Amino acid sequence: MGEIKRTERGWAGHFCASNKCWFRRNTLLEKDDIKIVVSTVGLMEVNNKKEFQQIGIDRYYETMAFFSDSKDTRYHDADVSKEINFDSPQAIGEIDADDKANDMHETVVSEIINKLQQGILIWEK
Repeated sequence: MGEIKRTERGWAGHFCASNKCWFRRNTLLEKDDIKIVVSTVGLMEVNNKKEFQQIGIDRYYETMAFFSDSKDTRYHDADVSKEINFDSPQAIGEIDADDKANDMHETVVSEIINKLQQGILIWEK
């Protein structure tokens, strides 16, 4: 079994309005032929007025994970139709919680790395 390669990337990995989010994180995890994108977005600005809108029910930040798009052989961006479930928290319901969002993202990345290292299969939806 191969090592897990982790790449931090400078763009959002999911959410159609991520261009309005002040917080964006995207981590690509690769092990053998498995490629997984962990994405956290949040603090979505409304009307360029430093006012923020929830991005889902009771959340200003969210973390999600997806298998990469098998057709994308350059960037291995997320295939949002292939979501990966995880046990860690995935939402924050408060504004100005970038530090908590970073912690949440890291917790999800760690959970998925641990599962990959243990050989626990992660099934596609």
